[in-house]
Amino acid sequence: MIENNELTMNMESRLSFDEFRKEVLNDYRLACESREVSLLARKEVLTGKAKFGIFGDGKEVAQIAMAKYFQPGDFRSGYYRDQTFAFASGIATPEQFFSQMYADPDQENDPFSGGRQMNSHFATPNIGKDGNWLDLTKIKNTATDMSPTAAQMPRALGLAFASKLFREVDVLQSFSHLSHNGNEVCFATIGDASTSEGHFWETMNAAGVLQVPLAVFVWDDGYGISVPRKYQTTKDSISAALEGFRKTEDSNGFDIYNVKGWDYAGMCEVFEAGIRKIRETHIPALFHVEEMTQPQGHSTSGSHERYKSKERLTWEKEFDCNNQMKQWLLQNALADEATLLAIETAARTVAQEARKNAWEKYITPIRQQVQTMLTYGQGVAALPDANKELVKNLLQELQSNREPLRRDILRTAANILLHHKKIKAPAVDALKRYYDGLLEKEKENYNSLLYAEGANSVHSVPVVPAVYNDESITLNGYEILNRYFDQLIGSNPKVFAFGEDVGKIGDVNQGFAGLQQKHGKQRIFDTGIRELTIMGQGIGMALRGLRPIAEIQYLDYLIYGLQPLSDDVACLQYRTKGIQYCPVIVRTRGHRLEGIWHSGSPMTMILGTLRGMNVCVPRNMVQAAGMYNTLLAANEPALMIESLNGYRLKERLPQNLSSFTVPLGIPEVLHEGTDITVVSYGSTLRIIEEAMGTLEQLGISVELIDVQTLLPFDIGHKIIESLKKTNRILFVDEDVPGGATAYMYQQVMEQQGGYRWLDVAPRTLSAQAHRPAYGSDGDYFSKPNVEDVVRIITEMIEE
Repeated sequence: MIENNELTMNMESRLSFDEFRKEVLNDYRLACESREVSLLARKEVLTGKAKFGIFGDGKEVAQIAMAKYFQPGDFRSGYYRDQTFAFASGIATPEQFFSQMYADPDQENDPFSGGRQMNSHFATPNIGKDGNWLDLTKIKNTATDMSPTAAQMPRALGLAFASKLFREVDVLQSFSHLSHNGNEVCFATIGDASTSEGHFWETMNAAGVLQVPLAVFVWDDGYGISVPRKYQTTKDSISAALEGFRKTEDSNGFDIYNVKGWDYAGMCEVFEAGIRKIRETHIPALFHVEEMTQPQGHSTSGSHERYKSKERLTWEKEFDCNNQMKQWLLQNALADEATLLAIETAARTVAQEARKNAWEKYITPIRQQVQTMLTYGQGVAALPDANKELVKNLLQELQSNREPLRRDILRTAANILLHHKKIKAPAVDALKRYYDGLLEKEKENYNSLLYAEGANSVHSVPVVPAVYNDESITLNGYEILNRYFDQLIGSNPKVFAFGEDVGKIGDVNQGFAGLQQKHGKQRIFDTGIRELTIMGQGIGMALRGLRPIAEIQYLDYLIYGLQPLSDDVACLQYRTKGIQYCPVIVRTRGHRLEGIWHSGSPMTMILGTLRGMNVCVPRNMVQAAGMYNTLLAANEPALMIESLNGYRLKERLPQNLSSFTVPLGIPEVLHEGTDITVVSYGSTLRIIEEAMGTLEQLGISVELIDVQTLLPFDIGHKIIESLKKTNRILFVDEDVPGGATAYMYQQVMEQQGGYRWLDVAPRTLSAQAHRPAYGSDGDYFSKPNVEDVVRIITEMIEE
């Protein structure tokens, strides 16, 4: 145990003893308040007021110690047990915690997600509604939480890597609102069992290679739900397992610290020195916080008494961090029993008041809606032809519900309207208007902001057509991209490009050829073969105000990096209810050519998992450049899929290459026709264009439409205008059957009402259900070919 005078000098020599005593008692108060919040929150779930809960009890003291060194400008990429850290750092209050537990959709009450995420999923804003970045150096920042275990790790790498760039790249020095000379540390937290995930290992390896200011705190309470640590981790210790990664004088790697989760003084001492070193040197560190407890078990879904021994439960009670801190305060004469009892009593009151206030703010507007519903319902019941008994029973059921939900009100209204739809009366009309208004309001509460709006949206970017003149030269597609990226890197200091083989050789298709030599290794650089953390680097950089172009070498390999794109980027706007933005651009290439893992078009996977991202499928490299310009003028994430077989096709070079824009979600009619509308994108368009030569000889006129982007898709319903003219439609792509063809079919036939204009059944033409076989014949028999297109279109014309 560290003596009073020694501890005082270690923590802050200029503090007087009274100030020090005040600080540690305040820390104990925070620990007690957070514990009481956990205890009360569990009861709220068990009584049905909240659906589910997962809490930070047992981790309070460690998180308070960590929060002491979390400064404005720093970022957190955390774990859903970090409630105490959020309270201690001022990111959240207990009342906001309860509001999130109740799923309160009012963003004034739950500012992190507007009721869309469960408890302890925190977020801080990074961009204003005006499209301008906030001063992140004045904010204690947190990237919004995710529930998938270890999902926070890849982006933590990127958040820390951004500090390295801000410190080392001269052109970034002017962005003082985004960084203070790269002094910011990313605090990542993770449960010990989750260190078994590949996300953790890939991140730690990359951090050791890159040497970035990443502080990883492992909360080790001995279990992963019911599974003991010895079945999770080699050597029964993550710090022991990682010993080979420890940094030495002549190697890279990271520092490793071991502390006890109940040792307040020891943790303060180690964290203070460790974080200071990270901040100054950018050497990452792992803090293995051992001997933690979990007093209420994993979550509200079960009891830890079922899998922990009596001896373990006894030990946990004795070494509970709050209890140990209390004993330390008493032993060091920093407080007496009466003082600590008063703190504990006050903490219960704080938690109870927070719960009460949050519940009242949540339930009051619902109860007001119930009263309004009762009034409208009674109006219907008073009608001569009303089903009085049914209305009475429905209203009585709603009125007797002590804890009604919004859905209960809507269900009641819908049921009454269903049974009275033949009655024409003002009372029924009034109920219908009230029902429609509530439904619209709740759509705003629960179904809005999947994409950015206003100044941050891609749809707010002015359309600037490409300009050509008699002097416009013709180049290969890759050469056009190369000239574009050259101009982009030279003019926009926030843009960085990186990925496998992107740097020295300029990517496998030469889009960046020679540009690292011209613009430097810090702007265009190679990475290891680690798609997951390439995505993480891009995500973290984008969250901090940079504009990364993170490359996945081939579209097939997107699967390796898909999880953070789906669980983090794609749903970020939605789950933070529009307060946090991540405008990362993921560049890749795909479609036809060389076999099973280099010619994929897994659009079904992409469309199903990346709603919330823009998915661009340019047919050529000029179109790709215009889409890049559009994206970089907005604050939305995107996946750019360039056509593998388009890099050596000849294209004219626009005069305004760096400034023209291609609007997203607006299809382009490539060839006008009168007999049939064919809808496709990317490489497949060239197959269709070749088939059109034969079809023209047969007297068949094809209107060919390039959708250009799959997300968003034809926002102006341009395709339906073509269908009105031709009355026949074929959707073609090279995804599996029922994939992107089915998606486009549904959008046009159902969403746009295209079925009204059909003379024959609509058709789809896709690739085969299997992966594409290798070689030219493999391509021919695996994916749509010219003869397939001719055959299906002639069949449709003959019907």
